[in-house]
Amino acid sequence: MPSCTCKSGANKPSGKKLFEHVVVIGIDGLTSEGLMQANTPVMDDLIAHGAFKSDARAVLPTVSAPNWGAMVHGAGPEASGIISNDRNKWMQPVDKSRMGMFPNIFNIVREQLPEAEQGAIFHWGGFGNLLQEEVVNRYNTYNSPEETTRQVCDYITSKKPAFLFIQLDHVDGAGHGFGYRNTPEYLQAVAKADTLTGQIMESIRQAGMENSTLVMVVSDHGGFNKGHGGESPEELTVPVIYFGKGVKQNYRIQQTVYMYDVAANVAFALNLKIPHQWTGRPTLPAFEGYSEP
Repeated sequence: MPSCTCKSGANKPSGKKLFEHVVVIGIDGLTSEGLMQANTPVMDDLIAHGAFKSDARAVLPTVSAPNWGAMVHGAGPEASGIISNDRNKWMQPVDKSRMGMFPNIFNIVREQLPEAEQGAIFHWGGFGNLLQEEVVNRYNTYNSPEETTRQVCDYITSKKPAFLFIQLDHVDGAGHGFGYRNTPEYLQAVAKADTLTGQIMESIRQAGMENSTLVMVVSDHGGFNKGHGGESPEELTVPVIYFGKGVKQNYRIQQTVYMYDVAANVAFALNLKIPHQWTGRPTLPAFEGYSEP
């Protein structure tokens, strides 16, 4: 098992887990503007009954692997070494677990909850480079968002994972093909992501996990014209939604939120110690009983 040196105190809830399960739904290339403009009744309901940040901040460069990597590793590219979609260009991380990578949330779950069921199911194959297959119970990539979601739903209802990270890629594909600024094709792709999110939420209900699951809907980056990778607000600004029993309802988060906070929120929800190597911190104001800093 990987080793870590962990933070203590306020970053670790006392006594027990806040949630028994955490499901992260990652929608590649989802912009806040697109979320607001598209037909998204499922995510609108999650926002109305959860906590929402419309202007969370991606890391630089605003491409997929560094930002999904930040979510998984609790720190930015300067620490994890994930600076490009091309794995051959990655730097050495500033620190490594015994498994040879910067400590990531999958390592932490496996180390501190050794019997926990956890999985990564992803549409974009590059996501698989961000973790070691051997630390998860389920590690699969599929060729379409529909098949990815079908497999996710089957996994949730059959295994009831303690932690599941899902990545859907088609919204980013529409942005590259037609433009990210509310083109009909892009908004249609966002609407499809909303439908797929609804299917995932239904599987959580069917599994009997509705009252014990933290759901986070996240995006890795925005886009400008038909691309991303730069420093514009359109590329750096992304939405994040928190939903579950114990999350504030219809709440707009004021605290600054970064992509590397995702891992810290998973750890916080599951009552896990947070490695001192991580930059991320839990978004405490999203949860009942905590106030804005």
